[in-house]
Amino acid sequence: MITQAHRRKGQQSGATPVFNEFNYDQIRDISSILPQETTGCLPHIKCRICLCWSYNILTSVIIEGTPSLGKRHNKSHTLCNRCGRRSFHVQKKTCSSCGYPAAKMRSHNWALKAKRRRTTGTGRMAYLKHVSRRFKNGFQTGVAKPQTAEN
Repeated sequence: MITQAHRRKGQQSGATPVFNEFNYDQIRDISSILPQETTGCLPHIKCRICLCWSYNILTSVIIEGTPSLGKRHNKSHTLCNRCGRRSFHVQKKTCSSCGYPAAKMRSHNWALKAKRRRTTGTGRMAYLKHVSRRFKNGFQTGVAKPQTAEN
């Protein structure tokens, strides 16, 4: 059983111990699974499970903080189909960066650097890069002009 000294030490550490009595064989089986540093005599703040061999007690310490929160379901944004950024809100079904699925791209006049990042010339310009050359020649289309004989 647990002595008064054990209880006082547990209260001083700031953690709230929960004491459950187990069979000695169960404790030995559990200790073979656990890493070495989790075995000890008294509950500590840093370890979550503490084995007391002298009293055959498995003591689990309840810790408030990161380990006790469990799995988090906190991905509110995923990849956007149009801009490729991780800005598409899963529940709202809109992209906070480009405004997808709206037809117009989202932009604000107060965000000059954001406009500069996605303006004309930052991409491939697959069509526009040929337009200036075609303009110089008067947008000629069709068959080439017949050659005239010059004397």
